[in-house]
Amino acid sequence: MLMRDSHLVKLTNHKKLGRILNLNTVSHGESWKGIDVLVFNTWHWWLHTGRKQLWDYIKDGDRLYEDMHRLVAYEKGLRTWARWVDKHLSSTKTKVYFQGVSPDHMNALNWRAPKARTCVGATQPETNIVTHTHKWETILEKVLKGMKKPINLLRINKMSQFRWDGHPSIYGIGRHKLPGCTHWCLFGVPDTWNHLFYTSLFNYSHSV
Repeated sequence: MLMRDSHLVKLTNHKKLGRILNLNTVSHGESWKGIDVLVFNTWHWWLHTGRKQLWDYIKDGDRLYEDMHRLVAYEKGLRTWARWVDKHLSSTKTKVYFQGVSPDHMNALNWRAPKARTCVGATQPETNIVTHTHKWETILEKVLKGMKKPINLLRINKMSQFRWDGHPSIYGIGRHKLPGCTHWCLFGVPDTWNHLFYTSLFNYSHSV
């Protein structure tokens, strides 16, 4: 079963205030119970602003905010999810994975290609990259290490940083008007992630 859950915490609609992202309540907890294997993932949607932002207000405790530093909000949301997992899921019944966030290739300066601007026109992996750990990765690992339940973190970021050629482009089916430098072609890099997950599934040992 695939469930699209952009933030792992609850989004509600208020008649007067609009959309509220509640950092203190998980979104689909009842649906997660009793599942043999759960794979969670969240990050990119926390960065969206303007018309792509999914909320009008953020709720933390009894207070409402028009916005919040995204790393702060992300950590608060993760800790809510972590507390729910520790309280409601059985380590003997459910294997829990968290897929690390994939990188984007919006800024070519990040991989030392000053003549390029984005992933446009890339046809081969870029090897001239100095991989680095993002702040969100540090936060994610800190939250997972503080949990009581064993969690297997699928670390896909660094290996994917080389694959600026793996994004949907204007040349593919559907003819995108712009390159999708934050999305991935289904046949390609995600296949490698799936191989890692498959191997880990049958050699289960929590990694954080």
